Amino acid sequence: MTEPTWAIVAGGGTAGHLLPGIAVARALVDAGHDPSTIHFVGAERGPESKLVPEAGFSVEVLPGRGIQRRIAISNFAAILDLFKALWRGIKIVRNRRPAVVVVLGGYASFACGVGAVVSRVPLVLLEQNKKAGAVNRLLRRFATACAVSFEDTDLPRSTVTGNPLRPEIRERATNPDKAKAREELGLSPDRTVIAVFSGSLGSRRINDAVRGLAQRWEHRSDLAIRHVIGRNGFSGGVTDPPEIASGGLEYQMVPYEDRMHLLLDASDLGVTRSGGAVFELMAFGVPAVLVPLPIATRDHQMANAQAVAKLGGAVVVVDSELDTDRLEAELDKLLEDRALLASMGQAMRSGASVDAAERAAAVVEQAARD
Repeated sequence: MTEPTWAIVAGGGTAGHLLPGIAVARALVDAGHDPSTIHFVGAERGPESKLVPEAGFSVEVLPGRGIQRRIAISNFAAILDLFKALWRGIKIVRNRRPAVVVVLGGYASFACGVGAVVSRVPLVLLEQNKKAGAVNRLLRRFATACAVSFEDTDLPRSTVTGNPLRPEIRERATNPDKAKAREELGLSPDRTVIAVFSGSLGSRRINDAVRGLAQRWEHRSDLAIRHVIGRNGFSGGVTDPPEIASGGLEYQMVPYEDRMHLLLDASDLGVTRSGGAVFELMAFGVPAVLVPLPIATRDHQMANAQAVAKLGGAVVVVDSELDTDRLEAELDKLLEDRALLASMGQAMRSGASVDAAERAAAVVEQAARD
């Protein structure tokens, strides 16, 4: 016997797609929905199997993998998996008969999105980026409503909610304590702290530029860098920090940051990609040097970065132009002009939507009632 289901939340494959969905699901629980009536459907190769049960929700995963944008033998298996997933997704929606289906984007969400269309179930699209992803563009004409993160996102019937934040990020941004955050991370209380991170896998270009800069700045006793190199960087042999003079730059290197709420609270400046991280920076009012991922679909990271730069909170550096010299030049401009740095922080904070999860949940509830 299938449990009664009020909402199916479909998608994931990456944390960037999944975590906003979990945030919205938790907001729906806070609004009075039983967790057992919210069911996730995601990708067997994604983080859903671990993260969704930890958040208190049920989940089932579908076969599938991304289709490469070039001729490749692996695409045949990917297309076969897509058809298998499509059939299962349609069956899941038909069997559970939810009041609403929420699509998070990513290839894992397509099957249940089609299931919602076939079963005439209200469909809500969540979009994290300035330019909508492929699945959301395919489904947009059938959407009852869309919850988007930026103005002018190319989806119809949109409400600008901001990107839903993880609870620990939202709670810490609401009650920041910079001194305590630095203490917990082992960072000096009186230095300017630069946070460097580029997703769970990391970025070789950013890592190389920052490691070179740490060496160049080894005598700077006014700065601290916490450098999250990512699991790929760590497994690729980037395990030893550069040699730094005692009493100079405070440099910490970690493979993964599982206390991002503390790092953001502790930081004065960020260096990162421009996916969902830009909304976390905004929540804490942290100005940034943004280096958009050049292979992102529809160059959406560049569009995100330009929107934040237009707001006045960030400097954008094209990936191919980033090296130690360019990074040093950009950071020096900001570090030498504290008034500019402060105004950029205020601009970031002005664009924050700490209550984005509740706003998106309200869009979902309205779509279910319509």
